[in-house]
Amino acid sequence: MEPAPGKSLGSRLRDYAAGALGILQTRLELLATELQEEKLRLGTLLGYAAAAFFFLGFGAVLLALFLTVLLWDSHRLLALGVFTALFLAIGIIAALAAARIGRQGTRLFAASISELAQDREMIRPDNEPENR
Repeated sequence: MEPAPGKSLGSRLRDYAAGALGILQTRLELLATELQEEKLRLGTLLGYAAAAFFFLGFGAVLLALFLTVLLWDSHRLLALGVFTALFLAIGIIAALAAARIGRQGTRLFAASISELAQDREMIRPDNEPENR
């Protein structure tokens, strides 16, 4: 009995291309999923942040107004000065925190980048140097 003939070069190349396209499709689907998750997270974050900003800001202004009216006869200027300083300090702290978060960057597509790096390492021949 003769051994079965092997696949032709063209057939093997098509198999490799199909495998590579399958991996690429999986990675692109992962990228799309991560993008959707990030959009949902940011939308939720912005919604809650807007609600918190509105209600806390409105409550703080009403509290300052209430205490100023309460102290109107005796220390109205002191009350207004204290609340002005307090609101400015909180605003500066919030601006600094926002700037720090903005400088940190994002982790968007971190999982996809990691998976692509693993894929690259799997197909790299053992004898090829890492940097060309």
